[in-house]
Amino acid sequence: MKREDKNTIIENLTQYISNSKHFYLTDISNLNAESTSKLRRACFEKDIQLVVVKNTLLRKALEKFDGKFEELYGLLKNSTSIMFADSASIPAKLIKEFRKTYEKPLLKAAYVEESIYIGDDQLDALSSIKSKEELVGDIILLLQSPAKNVLSALQSGKTKLAGIVKTLSEKE
Repeated sequence: MKREDKNTIIENLTQYISNSKHFYLTDISNLNAESTSKLRRACFEKDIQLVVVKNTLLRKALEKFDGKFEELYGLLKNSTSIMFADSASIPAKLIKEFRKTYEKPLLKAAYVEESIYIGDDQLDALSSIKSKEELVGDIILLLQSPAKNVLSALQSGKTKLAGIVKTLSEKE
């Protein structure tokens, strides 16, 4: 591969990494063509971009971020692919679902919400991370709950008060 081609790939990777809030480093080696195709199709359906890269080129792209990803350098061995996604938990859920049928992909590391998760054992924690929209929805539900309780108490009190007034007016 020519140096110009390598520099182009490094620049493209650098742009992907800088534009992405979340990415997963995975090992998809030993998957045959059929299972790799199924994985790529599943990624496409979930709006995840799967890129297979050379470790040296990925390391050079990561080095451009002034040590921000230094923890990941030691993991760049064997086969490495990157999953870029807008959601933090969707790639983890996809990996867990795919591994019900196949033994890979294995999670090497993930960069999610400015935190680095290392190791395949982090998959459960990553799959339970809620998106920003889900968190906002949860907060809105929590804020609405007391207001709903007050409204229902006022409405039930209204009927009780009307019943008391009616009973008192009938006694006279």
